[in-house]
Amino acid sequence: MSITPLMPVYPRCGVRPVRGEHCHLISEDGTRYLDFASGIAVNLLGHSHEGLISAIQDQAATLMHVSNMYGSPQGEALAQRLVDATFADTVFFTNSGAEAVECAIKTARAYHQAGGNEDRFELITFKNAFHGRTMATISASNQEKMHKGFSPLLPGFRYVDFDDLEGAKAAIGPNTAGFLVEPIQGEGGIRAASSEFLEGLRELADEQDLMLVFDEVQCGMARTGTLFAHEQYGVTPDIMAVAKGIGGGFPLGACVATEKASRGMVFGTHGSTYGGNPLAMAAGNAVMNAVANDEFLDQVREVSDRLRGRLTQFIGNYPDLFEEVRGMGLMLGLKMKIEPRPFMVHLRDNHQLLTVAAGDSTLRLLPPLVIGDAEIDEFFDKLSAAAAAFDLAEAT
Repeated sequence: MSITPLMPVYPRCGVRPVRGEHCHLISEDGTRYLDFASGIAVNLLGHSHEGLISAIQDQAATLMHVSNMYGSPQGEALAQRLVDATFADTVFFTNSGAEAVECAIKTARAYHQAGGNEDRFELITFKNAFHGRTMATISASNQEKMHKGFSPLLPGFRYVDFDDLEGAKAAIGPNTAGFLVEPIQGEGGIRAASSEFLEGLRELADEQDLMLVFDEVQCGMARTGTLFAHEQYGVTPDIMAVAKGIGGGFPLGACVATEKASRGMVFGTHGSTYGGNPLAMAAGNAVMNAVANDEFLDQVREVSDRLRGRLTQFIGNYPDLFEEVRGMGLMLGLKMKIEPRPFMVHLRDNHQLLTVAAGDSTLRLLPPLVIGDAEIDEFFDKLSAAAAAFDLAEAT
């Protein structure tokens, strides 16, 4: 058996999209799918947003890439917008979420080592988290399925149960540099942290001069109805990783931090060939134009309330299949009584509805943030038909 031209690391399904229209994907055979996956929370403006398309087209015709050896008017403009819209004082642009988390890890370590304390390099992370697929980010997770074949892992991470404040406190030691946490675990099952947990981490960080690092790669960029999820908790991190929706489909990520937290990130300590290129900056600015305003965020919250209310009613009709509705904004999950993948496949192959499976027996619903009543009605038509036709006995 010969290896495929595309390295066979993905269990690719039979859906082969070649075109997108608003909240739908069209495959090469013409089949039309309602997209409630959004490229795993990436395509927040759908697939044919005129502002995003024109920004990328115009910039591609003007200047795509130079290098970070030169000044970056485009990067400076987007960085200023992110600084103005968040707690941060400074931004490093990356190409992906994993790179943004890598930069956040380095920033947290450099904070202590720039202050002369080289013993503080360990980040306390939380079980069932997902921070990326690089060596550092898989090492930051306790998930064995991501570790297999890549030993030895990188040192410097200690795992604690998610939402366990006492466990986090007990894990602090002389090597602790800070905490790395998703306010809402995505791959881990759309599990939102409690306010007490995040507030407690902030207090511990302040008391012991530790860095509080939020991974908002999946839950950030208006996904939860505020620009970033931590705003709804009233808890401010020192460092935050951002990606996915920030480029609307164009590869873009960012590590944002306070001036204090960034004291170790000086000339020569970090870099990226493509990070912050003019084309990515045009995409990021177009996304900010669309989502970083009260009108858009209000709309996300209103649509989310309608979708969640109907979901809560709906699952009561299928108590053997569904357990609860989870999440915030349009980062929602259906906790299932069974492993979710068979139902996800059933939705996709038989009812042309795209969703995403996650841990803790949860089906993720991550629609474009521009959905309206028509898409919600279509979603429930498909979900209802799928639930009614699903063979629960065969799935279990």
